[in-house]
Amino acid sequence: MKASMQAKLENLERRLAEVNLMLSSEGAARDLDAFRNAGREHAELSEIVDCFHEWKRAIADRDTAEQMRADPELRAFADEEATAAQARADEQTLRLQKLLLPRDPDDERSVFVEIRAGTGGEESALFAADLLRMYLRFAERQRWQTEIVSASESDLGGYKEVIVRIAGAGAYSRLKFESGGHRVQRVPETEAQGRIHTSACTVAVLPEADELGEIEIDPDEIRVDVFRSSGAGGQHVNKTESAVRITHLPTGIVVECQDDRSQHRNRDRAMKVLAARLKDRLASEAQAREAAQRKSLVGSGDRSERIRTYNFPQGRVTDHRINLTLYRLQQVMDGDLDELLDALSAEHQARLLAELGEDAA
Repeated sequence: MKASMQAKLENLERRLAEVNLMLSSEGAARDLDAFRNAGREHAELSEIVDCFHEWKRAIADRDTAEQMRADPELRAFADEEATAAQARADEQTLRLQKLLLPRDPDDERSVFVEIRAGTGGEESALFAADLLRMYLRFAERQRWQTEIVSASESDLGGYKEVIVRIAGAGAYSRLKFESGGHRVQRVPETEAQGRIHTSACTVAVLPEADELGEIEIDPDEIRVDVFRSSGAGGQHVNKTESAVRITHLPTGIVVECQDDRSQHRNRDRAMKVLAARLKDRLASEAQAREAAQRKSLVGSGDRSERIRTYNFPQGRVTDHRINLTLYRLQQVMDGDLDELLDALSAEHQARLLAELGEDAA
């Protein structure tokens, strides 16, 4: 391990001790913002410091084994122990390098997943419903909570647009690479001649903004319209103006919510979605300024590009960013996304490590 990296880890070790004192102080819970930030920092630092301690134990075991080599009777045993300890140290060093990579501050947040039908008409709307089911099933596997925030249904039971909130620790870190164009190739149920059609949907994964004012929205900069909900829901939905449309005047962003009977709850949900979209817009603009539209293999953020194809006749799903093809389409559509998401995350980490090596050189 490089001396600079070890020095950084020792600083983090001291910082964790400071955070522990902050969290245990009597006045810690009075400042909710500070307490929440300290809790997040503690969670991040604990994993790194625990790994650093494992590395130090491995180095200590290696040094002890090397001292034992002076005894001829113990030399063979000492060599074996020293080799095993060095392997553990190398393993922890690699793990520490990954843990020290720049972290996305939004990784632990809950998310809004927005799915919109694209080219392909009714078949695209049906595919949007399939994608929604896929993400709901995945969230269920993670034991995350889900809530449909807004939905615009098509005539055959698909979705022209649907927004779902997925609440759970690390939701954004797992789902953030899902933003982009998703393409499906299959024979639609309405196709009489059995021809394969190609349709598409776009997916946007937005980290949820903090409720404590992370994104401040000036009331004078929004227009709120109420109207009667459309679609299923019975007499109440059709006879009361419970649906809410919020327009953010400076950006032109429009959010509608009509899935709840309560106008107040619809307004609250719409404001949360608006805050998430504004947060995402600010982040995208900052990334564009800093990276000057720099392209990367994973997560370029260009939602217009095709990132994945679901080919039903061949039973395969292909992620074009990492050239990964899996012949287990049905499992993926049932929410088994771990292999895809792990591969995307690993490629992202590999790229960051390579860039770190280039900077060090």
